[in-house]
Amino acid sequence: MRIETQWGTWDHIPVDEVASAMAGFGRPWWVAGGFAIEAFLGHPIRDHGDIDIGLLRLDHMAVHEHLAGWELQCADPPGTLRRWQHGERLGAAIHDIWARRDANDSWRFQLMLDESAGDEWVCRRDPRIHRPLATLTFEIDGVQYLAPEVQLFYKARGLRPKDSLDFEAALPLLSKSQSRWLRESLRLVHATHPWLTLLG
Repeated sequence: MRIETQWGTWDHIPVDEVASAMAGFGRPWWVAGGFAIEAFLGHPIRDHGDIDIGLLRLDHMAVHEHLAGWELQCADPPGTLRRWQHGERLGAAIHDIWARRDANDSWRFQLMLDESAGDEWVCRRDPRIHRPLATLTFEIDGVQYLAPEVQLFYKARGLRPKDSLDFEAALPLLSKSQSRWLRESLRLVHATHPWLTLLG
């Protein structure tokens, strides 16, 4: 699905092409967003305007080198898109990077930087929420995807129609431990969130 923005057109590539672009990176990375929810479900449920790829902030300089053939621009708060310069270490406020092949191309995927401490993933929105990196993703056909409960936690803040659709589709398939993690994490930061009732 092509999406027009003030910074150009989004026309995301499929997961297998992202995997080809990331082949040989040698650091953890995973598919996030709605594609991660659909991987968990085992089938598509909606159109997507983009494709999100997660990785750890500590690896962001390495991915810049790995994707040297791509044009990378970082979303610099509050709402500026600018070229990510070679050798530039990004500040903590920057966690969203857009990728395209060149200036005449559509945007193809986003890199999303996540925080970590040792062998723990740490939520960039609230460091009270963390978990072992070993439990952050699941694998399908050699590709890692963000765990559905973590992705739904990120989606809970906006409550956009697509986020509600993803939650409703995933809820019946969440294990007891996944539901518990999402419920407890939401209670910490969204104590009156409407999903809490459905999570039990």
